[in-house]
Amino acid sequence: MSYQPPVREHRFLLRDVLNIAQYADLPAFADASDDTVDQILEEAARFNAEVLAPLNAVGDKQGCVWKSDNTVTTPDGFKEAYRALVDGGWPALGADPAWGGQGLPAVVNLAVSEMSSSANMAFSMYPGLTHGAYSAIQAGGSETQKALYLPRLASGQWGGTMNLTEPHCGTDLGLLRTKAVPAGDGSYRISGQKIWISGGEHDLAENIVHLVLARIEGAPAGTRGISLFIVPKFIPNPDGSLGARNSVVCAGLEEKMGIHGNATCVMVHEDATGWLVGEENRGLAIMFVMMNEARLGVGLQGLAQGEAAYQAAAAFARDRLQGRALTGPKNPTGPADSILVHPDVRRMLLDARAILEAGRAFLLWTALCGDLAHHHPDEAQRRRAEDYMGLMTPVLKGYLTDRGFAICSDAMQVHGGSGFTEHFPASQYLRDCRITLISEGTNGVQALDLVGRKLAANGGRAIMTFFAEVDAFVAANAGDAGLKPFVDGLAGAKAQLQDGTMWLMQNGLSNPDNAGAASSDYMHLFGLTGLAYMWALMAKAALARIAGGDADPFYTLKLQVGRHFLERILPVSGGHLAKLKSGSETLMSFPTEAF
Repeated sequence: MSYQPPVREHRFLLRDVLNIAQYADLPAFADASDDTVDQILEEAARFNAEVLAPLNAVGDKQGCVWKSDNTVTTPDGFKEAYRALVDGGWPALGADPAWGGQGLPAVVNLAVSEMSSSANMAFSMYPGLTHGAYSAIQAGGSETQKALYLPRLASGQWGGTMNLTEPHCGTDLGLLRTKAVPAGDGSYRISGQKIWISGGEHDLAENIVHLVLARIEGAPAGTRGISLFIVPKFIPNPDGSLGARNSVVCAGLEEKMGIHGNATCVMVHEDATGWLVGEENRGLAIMFVMMNEARLGVGLQGLAQGEAAYQAAAAFARDRLQGRALTGPKNPTGPADSILVHPDVRRMLLDARAILEAGRAFLLWTALCGDLAHHHPDEAQRRRAEDYMGLMTPVLKGYLTDRGFAICSDAMQVHGGSGFTEHFPASQYLRDCRITLISEGTNGVQALDLVGRKLAANGGRAIMTFFAEVDAFVAANAGDAGLKPFVDGLAGAKAQLQDGTMWLMQNGLSNPDNAGAASSDYMHLFGLTGLAYMWALMAKAALARIAGGDADPFYTLKLQVGRHFLERILPVSGGHLAKLKSGSETLMSFPTEAF
């Protein structure tokens, strides 16, 4: 069975759990009625299932091809699919109407993005990075830059990238060597090499707009001296028509484990013409707009690959006849039972489903916070939502990619030996997903960012607000007998997360190695707590539907999956708490030569 977008899940979350209709008076939500959103989800599902999903294996097997003239050809069908994507208006879904966008909420756009990432992760990265470039220029560009670039990026007419990493520096951007020299006419000459640039060169869009981090001559060392520049492949004329070819070229493609359909390029800038975005030496602040959006997008990729892998594994398990049930044959007229009769196969599939359904809710809940941070009229609500965006981004990126990869691995296990072959899709999902644990900051870096920066930001305001919100939910629903297992599970996880937070406050400041050693387990404990909250919200919505007389089995099954989460997944939180509280003494006691 090929990938089928989970429209029913998205509809339940947007309508019943998040109730986005309550925000209809806000600008971004004015055109996001239930009926409109349903139509968008259904049409997006059709496009992704019928157009993008069939190209997933094609892209994996063919890959991109670099030619001696420094151009790149994408796999068969990609150009036609990209044209259909643009003609359908999909890249403009969440862009500002002032720049040609449709202005729909980010939470709706994220649901559509999940479908495209599951259907074809490599392809979806092209428009995904373009939207990131759009967001960075919207946040920091001049009015002239916005007018020239934003409409064409929003529509997908032009593509976009971010050029950060260099051969000698990845996470530590303060070491970058790419330089920018003023040309005397308001532009700069950019020189340097960037690596691992997704979508750096391709044949899909007529122009590619590179956002490049570089250091202006004489700028301070380290991150304090980094500026951001627009470096287009073709230098546009003021009316948007394409002018001369710029001296930024793709010098080759990386040979990668996965995402073969996406061009991962070595980009060489040789006195390329670029224009400063924002102020000198303030480039990182603007680039982080794009990077934070990309980090949420990578968390989404982890979940999306897990969803596609789960679907493939469940379909395989239904059809695969092997062995007999421990309690006696369930298919007595056949040669064997389906492997779904085996408890361990069910464990792997239900573990995946319980994490995916709550992870999807956590992502959409956070995306809604982003919408409210931009559009809510109440300053306190905007501040709360912005705090949550900052706090949850490293959790979602790190936790969901770790879990997404584990789900892909279990999906291969369900396939058995078949999964290790290229006759089935399990191998591609596993290979494609692996980069998500690394890209946009490794998961170890995300965990350090969480405990080192996000927890302490504004005196711990975000985490304390989250604790208070969970406490309020628990208190308000303590008397609901049907909801009790979910409320109790949430209360227990929150207490463990609060315990871990206090331990970090007491032990991390005195010895930073303690914070570093605890960070990964703390991130996973936070992820589990977030999922427990989402399961409580989903269970409350499902129970309300059932109490209202809705006989759809979807809601009963939702509660069953939630109980699996409480019984088989949430207990892991105690192990994370114990490990994070063990400190760093043993870890750091080994001499370097012992490794």
